[in-house]
Amino acid sequence: MLLRLEGLAVLIAAVVSYRALGTSWWLFALVLLLPDVALAAYTAGPRVGASVYNAFHSYVAPALLAAVVSVRPSPTGWAICLIWIAHIGMDRALGLGLKFPSAFRDTHLGTVGRIAPTA
Repeated sequence: MLLRLEGLAVLIAAVVSYRALGTSWWLFALVLLLPDVALAAYTAGPRVGASVYNAFHSYVAPALLAAVVSVRPSPTGWAICLIWIAHIGMDRALGLGLKFPSAFRDTHLGTVGRIAPTA
């Protein structure tokens, strides 16, 4: 529960910061779910899928983007960085964590969805 609340706090902070930028909310809406394109990597198997998904759903990637944008300032770059962070926070708040290679539903926050009872 604590990690979910942490994700919610990150989501709120990213949205408030995005609002302070004064950037288009259309951009926010268009980019918010873009990191989930990484789910397509699961067609190559759970190990590859988990690696690609985790690369797009850890804070490392938007932190690297923030480093680049701090050297080469870009309002759109900062906006994308904040949207990306908001996406990750939203996922964490919903209980969607980083994936283990064993199965899509196995995450660092626990098992996603219901597990069918065994007979």
